[in-house]
Order: sequence, then structure tokens, then C-alpha cells
Amino acid sequence: MSDSQINKGVSVISEEVCQQVMGRANAFTAVENVFSAMAKKTAYNFPVIREAIGHADALYGFKSGFDRDGMVLGLKSGGYWPSNMAKGLTNHQSTVILFDPDTGKLKSLVGGNYLTAVRTAASSAISIAYLARKDAKVLGMIGAGHQSTFQLRAAVEQRNFEKVVCWNLHPEHISNLAAVAEELGLPFESVTREELCAQADVIITITSAFEALIEKDWIKPGTHIACMGTDTKGKQEVDAKLLTVAKVFTDELAQSITIGEAQHAIARKLIQQSDIVPIGEVINGTKPGRTSAEDITLFDGTGVGLQDLAVASLAAELAEAKGLATYFKL
Repeated sequence: MSDSQINKGVSVISEEVCQQVMGRANAFTAVENVFSAMAKKTAYNFPVIREAIGHADALYGFKSGFDRDGMVLGLKSGGYWPSNMAKGLTNHQSTVILFDPDTGKLKSLVGGNYLTAVRTAASSAISIAYLARKDAKVLGMIGAGHQSTFQLRAAVEQRNFEKVVCWNLHPEHISNLAAVAEELGLPFESVTREELCAQADVIITITSAFEALIEKDWIKPGTHIACMGTDTKGKQEVDAKLLTVAKVFTDELAQSITIGEAQHAIARKLIQQSDIVPIGEVINGTKPGRTSAEDITLFDGTGVGLQDLAVASLAAELAEAKGLATYFKL
């Protein structure tokens, strides 16, 4: 923390400023770097706290950690308020709080809603960049909520997709995703889940499901699946048996086996913890990713606090450099 920032005080980076300074390429690089650091054990997440508060059906919690490579220390505080949409707010609400690793002083307060969306999209995009077949042509989207549009925009930058197919539990909500596909110049089709699996070379699941939406036998050889919705005990998006025929990768092993998509296959002893590879190992070149065009690859994206800290730290740095931050002193 420089003398000039200490004199200015704590920086505040609003949601609006985060949207101005943090693009998809910046988010991709920040998350890629932190996955690499996690695999090298130079960055680590602290235990996650996530609780139902007994009011407004809300889930509230903290994700925190320290990245020694990036010198980033802090936490994301927030959760899920299911009635927010009716109030004109997003259901997910979060704020990132950054501290100076050298002194422990409060450094920055950063709006976390937009950054959560772009860091989650960056995570699946990284999995596509490292694990999907180079000739992947059809992108399948399971889920068409708010986060899906971020996922779609990030995914299409990784491969030369020629078509997007989609399934959503509530078909009336698909129009938002269809509009983004049209804006990107990609043909778009609403299909059944089985038809989606028959067509798609890459599948992104981004739902809040508590049951398998995709069956093992629907997935064709060579498919890459990014499971991005399962981040809580009990949630599930794909058939647990699918993980027995796929090469499985994750953002963080500890979360994958307890709150991620792999929790069900692990609980049923269909796979072992040693069968799951942190994506950072692939980024660093210490473990292989896809080894043939026939491989089915699956990325279990549970969402880790270090992702939030990485993008928030960069957003603060960019905002401060551009004179877009505001400051206060405690």
C-alpha cells in the first residue's frame, strides 16, 4: 500500500465503475493467474462460511483467501436473496473487501455483483480454452438466467462456434440469451436437453438445480462440459455416473468434492478424489488436459474466493489509475 494511497484513504469502486474498467479479457487473465497460483500452492482459499440466516429465505456467507503471487488479501461477503428481483435488485448481492497484506489496513471496498458474473464466466471460458476440442462448433447452454449471458459472451471468444443451442426450465426466459446470440451473429435454437447433448461440442450448465439435468448416455465422445451452477451441498446438474466416463477437472479440489458437482460421485464412491485434477495444473503444464479428440472432459466450477479477490484487486487498480475511484477515511 503506497504512501499516496494511505494519505487518500480507503478506495471505493462502485458497480458502475467495475463495469467500466473490467472487461472479459482482464477477468480471464486474472482468474487464469490465480488458478495457476493455487496449483503452485502460492495462493489459498480460507474455509467458506455459507449459512441460511433465517430471514427472507436468504443465504449469506464469506469467501476469503490470500494470493502471495498477486499480493491480494481479502474477502467477498454476500449471498442470495431470492425475492430481490421483485424489488428491482439482482438476487445475488456481494461486496469485496481488500486489505493490505503488509499491514492489515483496509484498502478497498469493491462492488461484487458484476465482478462475480464476469469471474464465473471467465472460469468456464478458461476450461473451454484448455480442455475443449479446437474444432468445437456447437455451444450448448443449460440455463438461461442472468449469469448465462455472461457465460455465452465469454465462451464464444474461446472457439469458432457456429451455433448456440439452449434449454431452460422456463422457456419464456430464453429470449434474453437468444438476443445475445443474435447480437454475436450466431444462429440460436431452443431444444430439448437430449437434443442439446446430441448437437453440442461444448456444454455449459448454469442453473440452480438439485437434480441431474443431463444423463451420462446423452453425452457424445469429445464433448467438453463446464458445470458452473453447483456450489452448495445438495445441488446437482449432471448424472453422477457421467463423472466416471469423463476426465474431471475443477477450480478447487476441496470444494469440488464437498459442494461442487463431484460431491455426488464422491459420496457414491463412483470416483475418488485423486481422479479430479485442478485446472491450475493444466494451466501450469504439470498435468495433461484433453489427450484425444474422443475424451469427454468435465470442469467442476465451484467458484472460489480467490477468483473474486483477483478480479476485485485488478478492478481497484484500474479504477484508481483512471481516477474513477472515490476515497474515504475511517
